[in-house]
Amino acid sequence: MRTHLCGVVTTEHLDSDIVFCGWVHRRRDHGGVIFVDLRDHTGLVQIVFDPDRAEIFAMAEQLRNEFVLRVTGRVRHRPEGTINPEMPTGEVEVLATDLEILNRADTPPFQLDDTDVSEENRMRYRYVDLRRDDMQQRMRKRASIIGELRRHLDEQDFVDVETPVLTRATPEGARDYLVPSRTHAGSFFALPQSPQLFKQLLMMGGMDRYYQIARCFRDEDLRADRQPEFSQLDIEMAFVTEEDIMQMTENMVRKLFANQLDIELPDPFPRMPYAEAMKRYGSDKPDLRVAMELTEMSDLMTSVDFKVFSGPANNDDGRVAALCVPGGNALTRKEIDGYTEFVGRYGAKGLAYIKCNSVNSLPDGLQSPIVKFFDQAVLEQIIQRTGAKDGDLIFFGADTESVVNDALGALRLEVAKDMKLVSEGWQPLWVVDFPMFEYDKRDKRWQAIHHPFTAPSTSDPAELKANPGSALSRAYDMVLNGTELGGGSIRIHDRELQQAALEVLGIDEQEAEEKFGFLLNALKYGAPPHGGIAFGMDRLVMLMTDTSSIRDVMAFPKTQSASCLLTSAPGNVSERQMRELALRHRKQAKPEPA
Repeated sequence: MRTHLCGVVTTEHLDSDIVFCGWVHRRRDHGGVIFVDLRDHTGLVQIVFDPDRAEIFAMAEQLRNEFVLRVTGRVRHRPEGTINPEMPTGEVEVLATDLEILNRADTPPFQLDDTDVSEENRMRYRYVDLRRDDMQQRMRKRASIIGELRRHLDEQDFVDVETPVLTRATPEGARDYLVPSRTHAGSFFALPQSPQLFKQLLMMGGMDRYYQIARCFRDEDLRADRQPEFSQLDIEMAFVTEEDIMQMTENMVRKLFANQLDIELPDPFPRMPYAEAMKRYGSDKPDLRVAMELTEMSDLMTSVDFKVFSGPANNDDGRVAALCVPGGNALTRKEIDGYTEFVGRYGAKGLAYIKCNSVNSLPDGLQSPIVKFFDQAVLEQIIQRTGAKDGDLIFFGADTESVVNDALGALRLEVAKDMKLVSEGWQPLWVVDFPMFEYDKRDKRWQAIHHPFTAPSTSDPAELKANPGSALSRAYDMVLNGTELGGGSIRIHDRELQQAALEVLGIDEQEAEEKFGFLLNALKYGAPPHGGIAFGMDRLVMLMTDTSSIRDVMAFPKTQSASCLLTSAPGNVSERQMRELALRHRKQAKPEPA
């Protein structure tokens, strides 16, 4: 239907007769001559309709935004003074010799060049939103990134294998999406949170090197970097150590950034133990572009006459830490109150602070209601440890260790963003030496930090069961600018060790057999040492296209309430379908009158 694309016509095509197809981006009527900017995925070209061609001109008068056209015309120079150097096609225009209206369009719900369209409208009319140039570029960049990753892995002798989407529920940290079975009444499939067990079984099946762009599903609360369904680059390798996997994937990411963005990432990526990351940054995915760090204060506060600090300082599960903000004295009381409300979202009960007017004049040079609780020696140590200077502000967190880490870790990034303390560039990092388990005080049981199939640093099942709290895992996360790009581990390949890990998690032999019998059975038949990693493709593309939400790099994302405004999913199904699945709606009890 067309000989050329709109955005590629230049002076090389002068005096050529060519055919375009596309959408009306803009129509202008200038003194009896009609101009139409015709758009396709490559860009815009200016079409001119001359009144001397009466029949075509009459049709052009009917045109409105988003009409779909087929235009035949001759390429010519734009008149002097009308050249647009901002457009690749800005030196030429096309004099229309024929026009076919392929489809008419109602007035679109928003203009494609409007930068202030609500996300609700963008998602409700996604087919219109996808026509915008920035969405076109993102989707094509996504395809290019995935294509390059595939080529790299193909060259490294990986095999692309598809794994089942209908599987069974397994405890992997989030709620499963369940699918009722028609042929097995009362039973359910689960959509995979990841292909974890299948890729391990592929290693046991001798595939040696596997990868897949896998679709994964997790029924969890959403935020900017989460969706109920998402894509991950899933990788598994046999007969490898952590070093093999980290080196291979690090090289892959370095090559990707060099080829796609012309950016050279460091070689090698720095590494940081989990415990150090939490102590210095309050996060297991620290953004190293922010220089501010948390400073430990617990030992200084054990004897101070301020229970808000001394209480957590003397608690085995407590922590007191400080965050020194360069130039923070400029913050107003209203802004500090805003940060106090901000840390409250992470469980903090308040946010103490000290303004440093003159660090060489203690205590008079410090401004805060809490200064009176500290003697000269403590104040000197606070200044020395934080490295505070005149004009700085020191925030404090005092609570359980987890609350302090979460609150000050988030505050560190929020303040840095607001005060423009985030440096330019790319800062990759490997976080290693994760704990194997964490203790859930509410449920009074151990939980896996990653998943139950992660190999511990010890290969002794008895030692693992005796000291689960001190066990480290053979896991590793790749972090880039504060975003976890991918996480993986060496897997357990010994049946006895796997059973021990499940026992620590409170999964007895009967439950283990019911949920993981197929895996435990496979481990008896010569499972090789193996490990892998999975990269969140949506997060990776989000970073590489400089967008703030994965919804902007997915063709048809869900809202934060996990619904699709475009298709109105999820929706109701008929009673007949419910009966076929042996399901029925449960009537909600009416509330009793007060």
